[in-house]
Amino acid sequence: MFERFFPDDTVPSTYDIDYAKLYKQGYRGLLFDIDNTLVKHGEGATKQAIALFDKLKKIGFECCVISNNKKARVLLFNKDIGIHTVFNAHKPAAKGYYYAMELMHTNVNNTVFVGDQLFTDIFGAKKIGMKNYLVSPISSREEIQIVLKRKLEKIVLDEYRTKRKQMREKKYYVLKRQTKRNEN
Repeated sequence: MFERFFPDDTVPSTYDIDYAKLYKQGYRGLLFDIDNTLVKHGEGATKQAIALFDKLKKIGFECCVISNNKKARVLLFNKDIGIHTVFNAHKPAAKGYYYAMELMHTNVNNTVFVGDQLFTDIFGAKKIGMKNYLVSPISSREEIQIVLKRKLEKIVLDEYRTKRKQMREKKYYVLKRQTKRNEN
């Protein structure tokens, strides 16, 4: 029932993703949400964010921030980063994702999305078939409408974790049976 909201992968932080590995796998574009994905709500680019984008550019990635925020907010973050931007994206609508890929000269097959919200960030990427990562929010301080969404997200994420656990257990038992057959 909730599968359409399930992320492709989860990581504790945007800063924990193995970007070099993604590049080796053929990915060339990276899309990022800003607030609570890269920095706390309303912050400009931190030293950590600036260092990340310097690293990503050196690896060879095209990067873009895609936000439902207004232009001023997005430009404040991007001032010290200097990457492509999409503001007023209306995520999960597909249009902003496609526009970002157009700016980067990439496509859904070689672009990855990183965000902290299931119902906007991840759902939008999944709708168009884009690989995605759900990261844990940087801060627990959020606007009231996001706090309410987080309660619904918790239900979906509990289901996601249960299904992932069941899949891992199933794979384990299949491997165990195959090993046992090979030993006989």
